[in-house]
Amino acid sequence: MLEKTTRMNYLYDFYQSLLTPKQRSYMSLYYLDDYSLGEIAEEYDVSRQAVYDNIKRTEAMLEEYEEKLLLFQKFQERSKLFASMKDILKENPEILEVMNSMIAELEKLD
Repeated sequence: MLEKTTRMNYLYDFYQSLLTPKQRSYMSLYYLDDYSLGEIAEEYDVSRQAVYDNIKRTEAMLEEYEEKLLLFQKFQERSKLFASMKDILKENPEILEVMNSMIAELEKLD
């Protein structure tokens, strides 16, 4: 469950601008603020089932966006490359300062 929550949080971060305000609100409350379905339903004066359906549809949309755009996958690949570069730098201190500044610039792009 934690892995799914983490994945949804990342997908939400990448694709939230493609969601409706209600979808953003439900996802934010459920995944970021850890509200229960009942608490969200009470907040919006709708049924718990309506909240559940909306969240499930939104999760499917986020997965579909990721399938097409691959922003999260590319982010993970870049992160692995950054970690590898940092490991190599530890072994080659003569280029450490130059490469660290280049890595820092690349990380700012994310």
